[in-house]
Amino acid sequence: MRESGGRPVQHGWWHREEVARDKFRRCVSDYSSTPGARVSLFDDETGQVLATWPDDR
Repeated sequence: MRESGGRPVQHGWWHREEVARDKFRRCVSDYSSTPGARVSLFDDETGQVLATWPDDR
């Protein structure tokens, strides 16, 4: 899911994790200069957050 200003702007679903991770990297590249942008990768089956950008650490 992509967010800007705390509001979701796009969702996507992929059956293979490697495809989803590739899409995640592309979204980060596409939106890295957008103020307030956030990109998250979730596993819908487990509810686990697999990756976020920017990293919360």
